[in-house]
Amino acid sequence: MRADQILHPTPAGLYCPPGDFYIDPIRPVPRALITHGHGDHARSGHGAVMATRQTLEIMAIRYGTDFAGQTQAADGPLRVGDTTVSFHPAGHILGSAQIAVQPDHGPRIVVSGDYCRHPNPVSAAYEPVACDIFVTEATFGLPVFKHPDPAGEMTRLIASMAEFPERPHLIGAYALGKAQRLIMLARQAGIDGPIAIHGALQRLCDYHVEQGIDLGPLVPATAKQVEAQLVIAPPSAFASAWVQRFRDPVIGFASGWMTVRARARQRGVELPLVISDHVDWPQVTRTITELAPSEVWITHGAEDGLMRWCELEGIPARPLRLVGYEDEPE
Repeated sequence: MRADQILHPTPAGLYCPPGDFYIDPIRPVPRALITHGHGDHARSGHGAVMATRQTLEIMAIRYGTDFAGQTQAADGPLRVGDTTVSFHPAGHILGSAQIAVQPDHGPRIVVSGDYCRHPNPVSAAYEPVACDIFVTEATFGLPVFKHPDPAGEMTRLIASMAEFPERPHLIGAYALGKAQRLIMLARQAGIDGPIAIHGALQRLCDYHVEQGIDLGPLVPATAKQVEAQLVIAPPSAFASAWVQRFRDPVIGFASGWMTVRARARQRGVELPLVISDHVDWPQVTRTITELAPSEVWITHGAEDGLMRWCELEGIPARPLRLVGYEDEPE
């Protein structure tokens, strides 16, 4: 069986005919396998959903318990149609997984979803999975993107808080995964006191605590008087009246896109923190080199840049041109 008979792009997303399922479909389908809980990969309305237990629980928090007709936790290798599928840690966010698809006859394909190889205190570490075809994202698939050690970025945050002790530091971070990682990085850097969080983060932070991730003391940033110097909020909050309750704040943002300083200036970010939950250029190229697949398929992001690198390395590659996925939510 040829690879494109096992998995190929459709308007609804990646489809596997021998298993009769889609991976991270962008519209409702009868059967979906979901890599992780971010909204551009995990949508409601499917007939049946298979994902890790944590991803299923995150989807229930975000969409309600009836987000799909049926759900099944991915525990161990499972038969789906004429394929065997297995889920492996991706290092991206809590519950994130790569999906390995092994047909009864044909090459093994690993769909990485979004993945990260920097140590992440709120996610199981990325696990290399041997495969014939590796499907990789290319969010930061250009040589300019070389993300620094997150601990160094937290040192910059702490230095700013010490330099401006009277100014609250408002840091934008995506509500699922990035916000909790930022809190844990702050704890590891020695910030032991209360951290204020926007109300939109509360339930997901509570869930991380329920899963055994100690985020330390958190206080709501919804009161008129916020006693914490460090405040974390989703990016959407910075365009609302909510931000006006803070006097002379230091505006920060945690994202791999903060590598592009012009983007930081356009957003009015005084303290850009280059912290990403995606592989950067050295990580994605190292991953491909280590896995040594016979072919690489490239999804959303800088597909052309990674295609060119694969060409120079003599690795067969093709872009999937999937639509509907955000490179990294801002």
